[in-house]
Amino acid sequence: MASLSKRQKALQGKVERTRSYPVAEALKLAKECATAKFDESIDAAVCLGVDPRKSDQIVRGSVVLPAGTGKTI
Repeated sequence: MASLSKRQKALQGKVERTRSYPVAEALKLAKECATAKFDESIDAAVCLGVDPRKSDQIVRGSVVLPAGTGKTI
């Protein structure tokens, strides 16, 4: 296994793997630890704990995309 560079070791020391971070702190930490030369993205999965078989617990919504979809109505 390859050894870590000085920069990677420094970044590894910033993050506690067993700790759950609040959203704001996690985003700040992700920005500080960014290593790529392009704008990195973050995916988030949220467990809402709803039962899809029950109609009163269905979650729906809509989002306006920043650049739109390119289609006119």
